[in-house]
Amino acid sequence: MNRTLKIYIFFLLLLIGGVIYIDAVRPKPVDWTKSYILTDKIPFGLYIFDKESPEVLKNNSIEKLRETVYEHFEPLYSYDSLVNDYKVKGTIMHINNDYLLDEESTKELFYFVGHGNNAFISVENLPKIYTDSLHIETDTQFDISQKVLCSLANSNFGNHSYDLSKGAGNYYFSKIDTLKTTILGYQQLDKKKEANFIKVAYLNGYFYIHLQPTAFSNYQILKDDHKEYLENVLSYMPKGTLFWMVKGQNGMLESDSPYRYILSQPALKWAWYLFLMGMAFFIIFNAKRRQRIIPIIKPLTNTTVDFTKTIGNLYFQEGSHQNLIDKKIIYFLERIRNEYLIDTAVLDENFIKKLQAKTGKDTKDIEHLVYLINYQRKSYNQSIESDLIEINNAIEKIIN
Repeated sequence: MNRTLKIYIFFLLLLIGGVIYIDAVRPKPVDWTKSYILTDKIPFGLYIFDKESPEVLKNNSIEKLRETVYEHFEPLYSYDSLVNDYKVKGTIMHINNDYLLDEESTKELFYFVGHGNNAFISVENLPKIYTDSLHIETDTQFDISQKVLCSLANSNFGNHSYDLSKGAGNYYFSKIDTLKTTILGYQQLDKKKEANFIKVAYLNGYFYIHLQPTAFSNYQILKDDHKEYLENVLSYMPKGTLFWMVKGQNGMLESDSPYRYILSQPALKWAWYLFLMGMAFFIIFNAKRRQRIIPIIKPLTNTTVDFTKTIGNLYFQEGSHQNLIDKKIIYFLERIRNEYLIDTAVLDENFIKKLQAKTGKDTKDIEHLVYLINYQRKSYNQSIESDLIEINNAIEKIIN
């Protein structure tokens, strides 16, 4: 390991250590995420409600369901014509910032309630199936920058209002079916009072719908006397088995990544990111291509060409012009047979037409070359240097 690399590693470790120290000593920011997860101790988690639920709901037998409503209750329905009912009775409870039940589970929930059971739903907004089936409508109060005061309609609870502004939603019931619906609670914003907690009859059962789930959060339970409001809301819960839907809220989902612990700790997470960035910079700026010099290897010389040149010079110097002419003619005709697949046995008009069609050369040049070749074949006189030059030029016009 060279000295430069050691310096890089030292400063990288120093930087990581500094980040971890700074993160450890600085105050942790408050996470105001509306998670509504049972194991979350952040302001809008349900950790305290989960721990206090056996006491707050002491009249109920709580059963936490970590599967969908459809998966749990559909097998419990008896299709016996004499029974035609569920094998269990009780109340389904769902508390979250958003409505999490899927479409099939919602249909199963309505079917369960219709068979003489109940459902307690506390979410900020309802899906359309509720407004259509229960003949209710919701609307929003756009300005929630002021206090959101929640109270209960029953005079037995007194006229006390609870300030649930922190984390409060802005939905309320703008229309209800007065023949089937009872208003259980209100929220007041800027002196305007609207219903936010109702009881709705549906076939043989009842829906208890509450639009301020923030009342169940850690923050609101610990703030002033807001636990009293929560207890009063839950006092409407029918006695019996309570099926608490916690799928997606039980905090048991865990990443499969081998880095899950590192990424779960802010200091380690940022140290890991800095390490990756440092390695990327090192690779880009320092990891240059290093290898020994590649020697230049000269290509092998074509000895055949040199031999041909030597033999050609020898014939030329010896004055063997006829011999050279014969060899050029043989070479030319061999090339025509190999490249253009033309028969060279007879050099006539048919040969000239074929060669012109395949080479695209001038017909007169081809005719002149054919004339010279035929002349040399029939001539009995010894050729001179000018004859060699003439036939060589004529061949080059065709093959070049």
